[in-house]
Amino acid sequence: MYFADGAVNMYQMRQWYRPLQELARTWPVVVLSRAVTGARAIMEDDALPVAFVPTVRDLEQFLIEEDIRIVFYVNQNTRNFQMFRYGRRWHVFINHGESDKMYMTTNQYKAYDVAFIAGDAARDRLSRVLWDYDLERRTRQIGRPQADHYAGSVPYPIDGRTVVLYAPTWEGDRPSAHYGSIRTHGEALVTALLATGRHRVVYRPHPRSGVVDPEYGAANRRIIAALAEANAADPSAHHVFDDKPELGWQLAATDIAIADISAMVYDRLAAGKPLLITRPADPAAAIDAHGYLSACEWLDAGRASEVVAETERVLGDPEAVSRLEHWVRHYFGDTTPGAASARFHAAVADLMASWEDWHLRSAEPEDGEEDVQDSSDREGEEELD
Repeated sequence: MYFADGAVNMYQMRQWYRPLQELARTWPVVVLSRAVTGARAIMEDDALPVAFVPTVRDLEQFLIEEDIRIVFYVNQNTRNFQMFRYGRRWHVFINHGESDKMYMTTNQYKAYDVAFIAGDAARDRLSRVLWDYDLERRTRQIGRPQADHYAGSVPYPIDGRTVVLYAPTWEGDRPSAHYGSIRTHGEALVTALLATGRHRVVYRPHPRSGVVDPEYGAANRRIIAALAEANAADPSAHHVFDDKPELGWQLAATDIAIADISAMVYDRLAAGKPLLITRPADPAAAIDAHGYLSACEWLDAGRASEVVAETERVLGDPEAVSRLEHWVRHYFGDTTPGAASARFHAAVADLMASWEDWHLRSAEPEDGEEDVQDSSDREGEEELD
């Protein structure tokens, strides 16, 4: 696993810990970490072996010493290109979540040998947008292996309250990505849910909330404070501000989820449980009208204070349940426990077999030739660091 980011984007890595731990029973796995804060966070998590390779020279030396046959990438960091230079191994984009954001159809997919995608929805999305991209040869459908590991103990009693997961994304750094709902929906909907005495809120904001817009961050802090005040007033409420790195029980155990347009929608969809999607208040926000967002249950900003009625409608509507089941199959295929993990392992085994085949048919390097970039241009490449 190649990870060039720092601690702020560790959520992209952490969701792959459990699938990779399971994969490591068959194929050894190591994380190649380029940034010191990212490497420190991975080592503190103690979930996978990590090699800190901050410079190109460090990276190159590691590849000389170790037999690396497949390199996974969870994001589109520009420093991924420093790894692409090394051939005789598969470069595989596995992403950090399934969604209908514009990020999911970037032309950067073409930079990778193969992309592991979730299902038919991802194939349809890529076929609409990417020109001259061989989907049959360069993609493998694996579903959502993380859904096989949705686990963990809930931090509240099971007492009959309706548990609502509110998981907004960050504010975004451009109008087309203004999906975050904390300022436009969040305070109103949380206030309404806290007032009933019948609901429990699990609030899980994106860790980047407020990095661009200070007012967005301030609204986030007000929601956190409101949860604390509600718990102080009624200790039986057990509302949860969830900023823990682990994601699993939140998706599987809550009765209904409210999420922005983000990977969190599809993480929840993989669990096959009810959800509402906040409609972006910014008309410039790009919305894919071809997939699940064309038939999802929307929550408009103007109705955020009516969230109790909206959640009850979704939970009590058999047609909403039927629609949800259709979209789960379309996005993730067979979601029987263990099915996605089996497809993930099969895709890896297929690439490993192909690596063996290519290696046997390719000429061996001449004596003294390294299986990496010649050291003569290391100095110039080092400047990229």
